[in-house]
Amino acid sequence: MDLRALRCFVAVAEEGHFGRAAVRLHLAQPPLSRRIRDLEADLGCRLFDRIPTGARLTAAGRVLLPEARDLLARAERARERVRAAESVREVVLGAVAGAGLDSCPAALAVLRDTRPGLRLRLHDAPVTDPSGGLRERRADLALTRLPFDTSGLAVRQLGVEPLVAALPADDSLAARSRLHVRELAGRPRFRLPAGTDARWRAYWLAADEDTPGPVVASVEECLHAVVWDGVTGILPAGAARRHAHPGIAFVPVDGHPPSRVVLARRAEAPDPLVDAVADALADALADAHASADPLAGLHSAVPVVHPAAVAGAEASRPA
Repeated sequence: MDLRALRCFVAVAEEGHFGRAAVRLHLAQPPLSRRIRDLEADLGCRLFDRIPTGARLTAAGRVLLPEARDLLARAERARERVRAAESVREVVLGAVAGAGLDSCPAALAVLRDTRPGLRLRLHDAPVTDPSGGLRERRADLALTRLPFDTSGLAVRQLGVEPLVAALPADDSLAARSRLHVRELAGRPRFRLPAGTDARWRAYWLAADEDTPGPVVASVEECLHAVVWDGVTGILPAGAARRHAHPGIAFVPVDGHPPSRVVLARRAEAPDPLVDAVADALADALADAHASADPLAGLHSAVPVVHPAAVAGAEASRPA
């Protein structure tokens, strides 16, 4: 499969819209659509259904998405390793579910001042991998969240982040200033795939294991499930700013432990460079995290709009 076609496929899947994916890829829409058609012809199946708001993955598309992400990550890793053989060593930082991203710019500025020759690359790990790529050796360090199985890892807590419920904008709870996690009982939730770390799955579901709802593998898919399927779920508070959408309301949640943001690395065979970067990054991130207010401006940033209005606005955009 052509890596360029896979990049186009992942962009359309994550954006849910051919036009927005073309803008993201700095590509005209006709060649993007042509690559998707070529990929579908190669695989012998349809990957997207056209809907009023853009494009939605078919069953085959949902199967391909994690595989495509994995192939692209492996290709990028191979490219970087070949380059690294003739260049300066780089440190790869995995990030899970937006952990530390609000504080990262300040932390990276400190790192650049103290280690100007360092190459630090971000690996955006899927929410199905709480190790942030450490276990598969895709990352040297990981900004992630507890709880999950940390055997074989050295973990340093940086701070805690409150949780929010992601709800359809016209839900009866959407206008509340706060709600208790018990008020979500009995509602369909977005769920993580079987085989994902058990403690991690239980924490983010915050409900019985047999609670119905779509299985998701990324924050984007969580939000799509809220808009398309009318489900709900809990997310870190920072998601309300990073993923504001007129069809979704984010309401602070009580009654469930806050997310513990941590910096993790493999405990085996300490690497002096990775250890030094970890210490500098942890100090800077802890300071930045302590001064941040993850709930600041939450309600003013996320207007409540009926999904029918969103559908009408999206339908007016060119696909």
